[in-house]
Amino acid sequence: MSVPPRRRTFRRDLTGQVVVITGAARGIGAALAAALARRGARIALVGLERDELKRATRDVPGEAAHWYADVTDADALRDVAAGVTARFGKVDVVVANAGVATRGLFSESEDAIWRRVIEVNLVGSAVTCRTFLPSLADSRGYFLQIASLAAVAPSPAMSAYCASKSGVEAFAHCLRPEVRPLGVRVGIAYLSWTDTDMVRGADEDPTLAAMRAKLPWPANRTYPLGPAVERIASGIERRAGHIYAQRWLPALVPVRGFLPGLVAGPLGRRQIRRFGARLAAGGARGLAGDGGRAAESPRP
Repeated sequence: MSVPPRRRTFRRDLTGQVVVITGAARGIGAALAAALARRGARIALVGLERDELKRATRDVPGEAAHWYADVTDADALRDVAAGVTARFGKVDVVVANAGVATRGLFSESEDAIWRRVIEVNLVGSAVTCRTFLPSLADSRGYFLQIASLAAVAPSPAMSAYCASKSGVEAFAHCLRPEVRPLGVRVGIAYLSWTDTDMVRGADEDPTLAAMRAKLPWPANRTYPLGPAVERIASGIERRAGHIYAQRWLPALVPVRGFLPGLVAGPLGRRQIRRFGARLAAGGARGLAGDGGRAAESPRP
């Protein structure tokens, strides 16, 4: 029996490619900026925290510059796009990574905080794409939307975050056939719980940490940042349609249609019976982590 030839994986050399990353002051964004620079890319970091942006830019082992902007502010992002083009001459890849999270019961949530999650994660991704799409069309580039396991398995006490990540996944799927005639490819990256400021901030609440610990393995683990970022960087080299930051996530694809019924069904009801009263007693919560606190108020 003959062995079929091994399928070749196309990888684009990132040397000299200009990559824009939003939410780049810390966490996934900052680590991805450094990882792509090690592969030869030139990096434009965009974020809200001036000091952290400067630090992250200094940590990039190559050519990099940073811009301060709120991704929900279309005027500010247009200024960023103009600045990036003036600095680097083009844009090849845009990573819509900016994101925030809050956890707790919807009935106890503050309307402004709940809305801010939707605005940053979903609206901010659309504003980012709209702003940079002409440049990506010029370069026949790649738009990568950072999504989450939360898009596949929506969980109780995470209504804003899950709604926003389900939204960005759907947005990217809708966008893909629209921009393909322009030569632009679209990818979606999925991550489980990864060791970032956002996740550590959420775990500061003992009730939320206890709820997560009761999730089924392997969804109850926190995964190291480095391997997740390297998998995303490799996916960018391939201009992949889907990128999975943890190796076990692709196993959920065949059963994803059943997950909402399970996670928001028997498992979710059990979680609320066990932790609901403690969640309600915990009162209102802000956005998780230092990055979240920086994003709590819309920029003027």
